[in-house]
Amino acid sequence: MAKIKMTTPIVEMDGDEMTRILWKMIKEDLLEPYIELNTEYYDLGLEHRNETDDQVTIDAANATKKYKVAVKCATITPNAARMKEYDLKEMWRSPNGTIRAILDGTVFRAPIVVKGIEPCVKNWKKPITIARHAYGDVYKNTEMKIPGPGKVELVYTAEDGTETRELVHNYAGPGVAQGMHNLCGSIESFARSCFNYALDTKQDLWFATKDTISKKYTFKDIFQEIFDKDYAEKFKEAGITYFYTLIDDAVARVMKSEGGYIWACKNYDGDVMSDMVSSAFGSLAMMTSVLVSPEGYYEYEAAHGTVQRHYYKHLKGEETSTNSVATIFAWTGALRKRGELDNIPELCAFADKLEKACIKTVENGEMTKDLALITTLDNAKTLNTQDFIKAVRKTLEGLL
Repeated sequence: MAKIKMTTPIVEMDGDEMTRILWKMIKEDLLEPYIELNTEYYDLGLEHRNETDDQVTIDAANATKKYKVAVKCATITPNAARMKEYDLKEMWRSPNGTIRAILDGTVFRAPIVVKGIEPCVKNWKKPITIARHAYGDVYKNTEMKIPGPGKVELVYTAEDGTETRELVHNYAGPGVAQGMHNLCGSIESFARSCFNYALDTKQDLWFATKDTISKKYTFKDIFQEIFDKDYAEKFKEAGITYFYTLIDDAVARVMKSEGGYIWACKNYDGDVMSDMVSSAFGSLAMMTSVLVSPEGYYEYEAAHGTVQRHYYKHLKGEETSTNSVATIFAWTGALRKRGELDNIPELCAFADKLEKACIKTVENGEMTKDLALITTLDNAKTLNTQDFIKAVRKTLEGLL
């Protein structure tokens, strides 16, 4: 077949460690033989972020605003150990946090469901989509180590110079303090993204926070006001529902449900709960993730990290069996959206077939070790990292 031509670039954000190795394999074996790949490339590997004082992350986010569609490889968020390992100038912030702050979107994460990989929660029959607010809270925090006795206050200084103060704590000895924030405009965008996504996918929408404890730092009222004003009738016409509940109650309900809905969470809750849902459905490497902005920006990525342990094995020349499905689905999501926006149906069809090839390969009993350990299929064959990608290509060839 002739290679599929693209008209507008996808913003390509390369990453770190084992996922960077997967990234190269996926492009060479599954994309470039079939597509004249048109990307604007940004290297978000930690070494290059350090060289550019993290400017490359900002540039990649702004390019996404220009081209509307991006695909991102998993990246390292450095801690003290990474500071030493990579000899960093400073402990750079999470690139995901930086990108999300610039694009102001909502992260939607849903498990990739395949036969033979059964959820740990036996009553889950349908995917559960986590809608994670992608701005602020602990991911844009300011922290302080308190050396000894004293007090910490929150201070708001208005434009006219007047101050409002709230006591955080009177310290009798050493401790720590943390300041977090959010923006009403971002919360409104989060709400609208969730309501629109629910309407697009015809799924019920749940929203949960801990407003019994956090009585002012709450999203609940903004969600309800927007829903009542702009979405109540649309939800009724679509035959779907929206409801709010405490995060405690939501967790209990989720465990007893069949799935098939969107669960909207604040930033940290969504980070944790998406890992819980993906693991319970089978594997962290079997979950899609897309950042959707109300302005029409889309950034696709895998929901998992850089697979550090496998990378160290790879560097030693040892065999790895790293699951590439979520990273492949990041590419297919971006290619499909690019095809939709540019009216290239062949690109959309290719993305659909590549996803089908991934699922069919696993359902045929060819999979990486993480899935082989939990599959209910008989005589499953465990493949190494590269052989799994080659098996997907072979299945793909039969679909094209």
